[in-house]
Amino acid sequence: MDTLFAPTAPLEFSPTLLVILLVAAAALSIPRFTWAWFGLFTTLVHELGHAVAALLTGRVIHGIRIRRNHSGEAVSSGRGGFGPVVSGFFGYPAPAVVGAAQLWSVFNGYTAIALFVGGVILAVTLLVIRNLFGVLVVAASAGASALLWFYASPEVQGYALLVIGTALLVGSVRGLLTVVGVHTRRRDQLQTSDAYLLFRRTGVPSPVWLLLFAVVIGACVVFAVTAYAAEYA
Repeated sequence: MDTLFAPTAPLEFSPTLLVILLVAAAALSIPRFTWAWFGLFTTLVHELGHAVAALLTGRVIHGIRIRRNHSGEAVSSGRGGFGPVVSGFFGYPAPAVVGAAQLWSVFNGYTAIALFVGGVILAVTLLVIRNLFGVLVVAASAGASALLWFYASPEVQGYALLVIGTALLVGSVRGLLTVVGVHTRRRDQLQTSDAYLLFRRTGVPSPVWLLLFAVVIGACVVFAVTAYAAEYA
């Protein structure tokens, strides 16, 4: 077991390989056809962000739902105050934080640990998914993680996590732009916005929450760019 979690050797990077990785990440997260599928995984990470934040603030998770239209919900309960606000905040930033963490793990030799932890989280998530489509999304994600864990070489695992992590960062930016669009152009959908729900709970205006989302996501993107630049240098 110790060898499975041994630090991995640094990955080899060339200009061509770097372009291939970035193109693969963009192909997952930008075209409408592939985003229809990868966006479901991004939604899952978004809802897990709510759920994990809720757990860390002492709340109880009752269930998570993922829907075909990329919407979802994570239902929790507990004392009011700080917990619901923290849980409500960490949805949109979650894909960026997870993506940046994956990049950090690969660049620092912790690919196997990151893959194992991600797989365990997905397996546990199956216990709290409350709709059939959500079960399929989580099972497919866990299956992909298991295939990488058991059959891929350390190098392939590392490159795969870089692609997925980068795609999650792009997906987080997409999610931010979508919620900003709700507040600027599609205000009839405000009830779907975490920023609006946070405003209703705290009285802090929605633009402040949108700005805070952008700060966290932007910091993760800057980290990713810096990390890639350092590896390529």
